Amino acid sequence: MQANVLNNRFFEAALQKASRILGKPGRLILLLATLVRKLKQTDFTKADSALVKDKFFTLGRLLRAYARGEYRTVPWKSMVLIVAAILYFINPIDVIPDLLPIIGLSDDFAVLFMIYKSIGADIDRFLEWEKSKVIIIS
Repeated sequence: MQANVLNNRFFEAALQKASRILGKPGRLILLLATLVRKLKQTDFTKADSALVKDKFFTLGRLLRAYARGEYRTVPWKSMVLIVAAILYFINPIDVIPDLLPIIGLSDDFAVLFMIYKSIGADIDRFLEWEKSKVIIIS
């Protein structure tokens, strides 16, 4: 499944929509609000789910920093993939509909892992930037 998870009409639609909204900070903030709602509704109680949840939160923080203009050291293509992954996740109708118990989110998680892996260096740079912004009070 993972080899073909990005080659489907639902992900293609998410990519097209992502490229249209990426330059619109207001739309990105609305997307983040939708992501937060979906994350709150998603059951992350399985053992490997904590890792998935953490990756979505990382992408959300990166997107928020980008939308606010705080962090722009990321290629446009990587941002399109991030927005597309989030759009794919929040859309309940995709290759495997989210309403199906147990397996409904498996394609969403596969998309997330593939995107995360493909832009890992960009995410690592963001995480380093994020760490550098933390103010240590002693």
